[in-house]
Amino acid sequence: MALDLAQRHELRLLAASRPALPVLLTLGRFARPIRRMPGLGWLVADPVTARRILNDPEHFTLLGEGGVGHLWAQVLGDWVYDAFDGAGHHTLRTKARELFTEDNAAALVARVAGPRLDQCTAALAAGETVDIADLGRVVVGRIVADLLGLHVAAPDDDAAYRDIFETGERLAALALGSTASTHLPEATVAAARTIVAQMTGGVAAAWRDAPADRLLGRCRELGLGLRETEGLAVLLMVAGTETAASAMARTVALLHDTASQQRLRAEPHRIADAVREGLRVTTPAPVIGRSVSADVQVAGRRLRAGERVLMLTYTANNAPGGFDLDREYLPDNRQLWFGAGRHLCLGAPVARAELTALLRALLATGRPWRIVERRYGRRVLIPTYARLRIALS
Repeated sequence: MALDLAQRHELRLLAASRPALPVLLTLGRFARPIRRMPGLGWLVADPVTARRILNDPEHFTLLGEGGVGHLWAQVLGDWVYDAFDGAGHHTLRTKARELFTEDNAAALVARVAGPRLDQCTAALAAGETVDIADLGRVVVGRIVADLLGLHVAAPDDDAAYRDIFETGERLAALALGSTASTHLPEATVAAARTIVAQMTGGVAAAWRDAPADRLLGRCRELGLGLRETEGLAVLLMVAGTETAASAMARTVALLHDTASQQRLRAEPHRIADAVREGLRVTTPAPVIGRSVSADVQVAGRRLRAGERVLMLTYTANNAPGGFDLDREYLPDNRQLWFGAGRHLCLGAPVARAELTALLRALLATGRPWRIVERRYGRRVLIPTYARLRIALS
């Protein structure tokens, strides 16, 4: 079947990020429910099987080869083994969960990013072009700065927030190429630790002095120690920057390329559907890795301790089809773009709130938008648009 406009752009975007990525994700079509591939490990593109693995901490871990915890332990230290997947993980999640409720996330985004998004609405209404990819990075940078109590000399200057975003981007980029192995070279670890020190330099003071209604102050009030708070800060920078900005720009492009923005403008109450479909189709983290910690039988195959499993979440989430505002709830895929189980993305409500606020800002213009220029991000960890300039029709 021929690809439609939206699917063609998504495929090109994936290829621009890493040329081998579309090949891997296409292989996933033949990996249902699970299949072993030499040099890569076990590939899973079936959402039910992926969820079964992600919900089985007895046999799978993110701390072994192939898991993100294994990667970050080399950078952040051995305490990650406890906080990510050990006894301390439940405590950390339990204490941090109330920081990211739907209401708290919506209030955070409205307070921190609302004025900047109002500027976007006004600029478009005045006939200007707006780079949504850049705006997404700025919005995310503002959220991160507020959450981590980062000092910004010129609070109204977008450049400061681009710098914050790019810091997280540089750290995440060090994982580029870890699909084959999560063992990092010594030089990469040293570079990552330098960036982490730069990112967390002000966390200690903010953790002591921040008011209780801000993230770091709340961490203190909830009993999270400085070490855990610094680790949470790093994870927010890495996991919550590129993925959120990617989903924002790509969803705006999908709404344009599928002409769904016309429906959404006529039925603005469907924003939640647009957000869910945008996250499903883009799945900004297209692959989730785990290590087999104990021999186990999955979907009729025997997986042995020490082997790797790659959940091809992009393939699994896109199997039902392209972007469609009328698509019914998919129970097998539910929120798989945020992972599953006890490692479901803690910041998921913030990502949804950011995307919702952006779409509301665009709808507030009262007119449809057109894409003036688009450029794919090249050699990036998270597939994204480097530039997506829009104007009103």
